[in-house]
Amino acid sequence: MHVSSPLSALVLPASRRRGGRRRAAFAIALALLTDFHPAAQEELDVTRFAGGVRRVPIALTGFGGQVATVLAFDLEVAGFEIVSEEQAEYVLKGSNNSQVEGHLTHLLDKTNLVDKVFTGGGARVQAHALADEVVAAITGKPGIARTKIAFKGLKNGNSEIYLADYDGHNATALTHDNTVVAAPCWVPGQRKLYYTTYLFGNADIIAHDLTTGARPVIARYSGSNMSPAASPDGRKVAMILSKSGSPDLFVADADGKNLRQLTQTREDESSPCWSPAGDWICFATRMNGRRVLAKVPSTGGRVQRIPIAEVLNPSEPDWSPDGKWIVFTAQMGSFQLCVVPATGGDARVLVAGEDPSWAPNSRTVAFTRRVGPGKRVISLLDVPTKQFKDTAHSLGACSQPSWAR
Repeated sequence: MHVSSPLSALVLPASRRRGGRRRAAFAIALALLTDFHPAAQEELDVTRFAGGVRRVPIALTGFGGQVATVLAFDLEVAGFEIVSEEQAEYVLKGSNNSQVEGHLTHLLDKTNLVDKVFTGGGARVQAHALADEVVAAITGKPGIARTKIAFKGLKNGNSEIYLADYDGHNATALTHDNTVVAAPCWVPGQRKLYYTTYLFGNADIIAHDLTTGARPVIARYSGSNMSPAASPDGRKVAMILSKSGSPDLFVADADGKNLRQLTQTREDESSPCWSPAGDWICFATRMNGRRVLAKVPSTGGRVQRIPIAEVLNPSEPDWSPDGKWIVFTAQMGSFQLCVVPATGGDARVLVAGEDPSWAPNSRTVAFTRRVGPGKRVISLLDVPTKQFKDTAHSLGACSQPSWAR
């Protein structure tokens, strides 16, 4: 039996929702789970990726209290369905006292996939670590239960930037400025965030170092300085500036120097995001009177429209870390989360919501869900099954999540 310590889960990462039980159906579902889109098909199939995969049934036995709750949450977010042992294809047996012990068995062939004990860090951390082991053993992909998110939180009439575990627990305020803040963005591979603040009376962009606490302003031009987006290597930052009149797309070095303008239109550009290779920047704009998504080489060049069918008024794009998908918000009466192949094509409506942000696994999306007048929560969507779960929340409203990769 292997003993692991999940204490590393306490450190911010170094890198930013039944049917039959037939073996053939399970094999198809597992293949989809392990590749996040149908690998056997030559063309991307948005319908099968978004809502075309059934949840994998798993039973949990022997766990109690907080550990049982955390395990169930983590596995449901990952695309599993918690069922009785008689209905399961996998069984996770274990116990939890001062440590968490877990044994995962595949019932179809009686294979033992996980046999570990987790110590240190407390029950919640140990449970997250076990959940990640289960996900990795079944899907072949790393779990996300020990990742972090940043978001904007509203409390007592003030908005601040918060950091939390991916499930919303252990939320702490990063800022205490009693002003308006917006659009937090992790810098990949670094303990640093960009965000917009009105701390100095204007919409300025700040780079916040989580280690030293330093908060240099990297963009303070006349007009608005909005929507910072760090490049995958952390060396560049895209942003929307209105210094020349209408909001245009700019790119600068990570410290804000060597500013370069990439678009110059009369339209309002917004919400830039980078391709995983860092060679393209996707953003929302208008062309021929219609709201569209477009992309431009990150070093400058011709703007290209990303063709999207089936939905209208796209905005807030986010490019998946594997490069295959773009998730975005569409306004069709209400805000809807949609996904489209990165090359364009038919879009698939996922769920009502906005502010999407991909997890490192290119499968799960954090988003903002409206649950009442003035009340918003951060939810986690498993794109292949279209199942979502709300994160823990104690604030008046939470929005604009950014997932650390």
